[in-house]
Amino acid sequence: MIVAVASGKGGTGKTTVAASLCSVWDGPVTAVDLDVEEPNLHLFLKPEIQGSAKALLEVPRLDEELCDACGQCSDVCQFKAISLLGDVLLAFPEMCHGCGACLEVCPRGALSPNHRELGEVLWGRAGRDQFLMGRLRVGEAMSPPLMREVKKRLSRMTAGREGDVIIDCPPGVSCPAVNAVMDSDVILLVSEPTPFGLYDFALAWEAFGPMNKPMGAVINRAGLGDDKLAAFCREKGIPILAELPYSREVAQSYSNGMIVAQATPELGRAFGDLASATRRLYQEAGAKEAAHA
Repeated sequence: MIVAVASGKGGTGKTTVAASLCSVWDGPVTAVDLDVEEPNLHLFLKPEIQGSAKALLEVPRLDEELCDACGQCSDVCQFKAISLLGDVLLAFPEMCHGCGACLEVCPRGALSPNHRELGEVLWGRAGRDQFLMGRLRVGEAMSPPLMREVKKRLSRMTAGREGDVIIDCPPGVSCPAVNAVMDSDVILLVSEPTPFGLYDFALAWEAFGPMNKPMGAVINRAGLGDDKLAAFCREKGIPILAELPYSREVAQSYSNGMIVAQATPELGRAFGDLASATRRLYQEAGAKEAAHA
């Protein structure tokens, strides 16, 4: 089972929930930080990094002597990474999405494969668990290509191995967030009971709902705001799997880089119940699917 811990906006406690779930999970787990722009799951799980690799994206290299300015590459590029200005062809590798179309259509071989560094993929162990993360290069604008490289490494790490995967996803509902949840079996949406939390939770529900994946809500800092978020979940049929208290112990544990589930016995039980509820949500969804087959 792949569990995606997501949120409509940053600062809701998504990483807190992901780290705590990993610590109480009843079986082997691979913890993955796909928030490659600002990864911080490692600050809580404190893994021993055992290996790393640069992630590269194929981009074109222009040979001006071979180019006859036919414009076919410029016409096929949807991102204007290659542009024809008069009879001068300009290449902007930082804007390239790596589709390779320009390399295919160039009739004179004026474009050849080159590479741009996206960032790095790191892996290791956090106690009993496997750990994996990506870190985007400073100045790099596109995170999905790096996320795909992290996923490739994840496939190799989990091949032939029993256990589940818990993913700390990027916040929001843009391309990185969608890319992070698209391969999951269950989506946990973490939010807080405030007007901003509700607004962004609703956006996430609208964005991820069409994927038809089992989805549950985790209300963090319960008691801080109002009950409108809970009412929205009831209206849309989204099960509330956990309501985590707004407390000083949670804030202190987080600020000290501790796993919140280990702060107090009560929090440990709360996250243990969340882990069990997540498994039930997945199993119930599988049973419904089998019944409709």
